[in-house]
This record gives sequence, structure tokens and C-alpha cells, in this order.
Amino acid sequence: MSIGKRIIELRENKNWSQRELARRVNLNVSVMNRIESEDRPIKDHELDKLATVLDVTTDYLLGRDSNHGEEYDSLYEINQLLKKYNIDQSGFFDIEKWKSMGPEEIKQLESYFQFIVSEAEKKNKQQD
Repeated sequence: MSIGKRIIELRENKNWSQRELARRVNLNVSVMNRIESEDRPIKDHELDKLATVLDVTTDYLLGRDSNHGEEYDSLYEINQLLKKYNIDQSGFFDIEKWKSMGPEEIKQLESYFQFIVSEAEKKNKQQD
């Protein structure tokens, strides 16, 4: 993913307009537009300021690191998966939709839960 697309994605995840991000990093909105559309190279001091304001590393913005910050952000990654597979979060947690699941779907769900618990237990044992 390009730097412009990363900036747009991060900005949209914060529900900021391009104007709002430009204000936060002290840039003219037209400059911010050109950075996001990659019509203008980003200067080092702008990169640093964007990384700070967007709560990521400069390496992430430059595509050198797939993590957004110093630590892995599992909630962010889960939200990205929900977006990628077009799963509406409110629908995902809507109990009424779960009530319509049949026996085979419940078995699949149980398998998934077992997998998650098993992986968590493995990780906990490795950390001990």
C-alpha cells in the first residue's frame, strides 16, 4: 500500500476530514491533498508530524513496517478484517442474527472458539 493510501486509511479510521488532518499537522489542505494523492513528495518533517498525529511510526507510513505503532494493535487488525470482508460490526454482534444459526453453523462456531482458546493458551504458555 502506498504512503498516500496509508495516510487516507488512518485519517478515515479517525473519522477526520482531509481538512482536519491538515489542520492537525499544520499544513495547507491543498498540500495535504497533494500528499495523499501522491502528487507531491512528503518532506521529512511532514512525515514525522503525520506519524505523530496519526499514532503510527514513520516506518509504517513508508511501508517498511506492517504494524501501526510500536506494538501490534489487534483491535485495529480485527477492524480491518471486518472491513475487508464487509462485516458490519453491529450486525456481527447482533444476537438476533445468531439465533437463526443451525446445528452445523453452531459446530463451526464452536470450532472457531476452540481454535481461539487453544491459540491463546499456547501464547500464554510461551510467555510464562
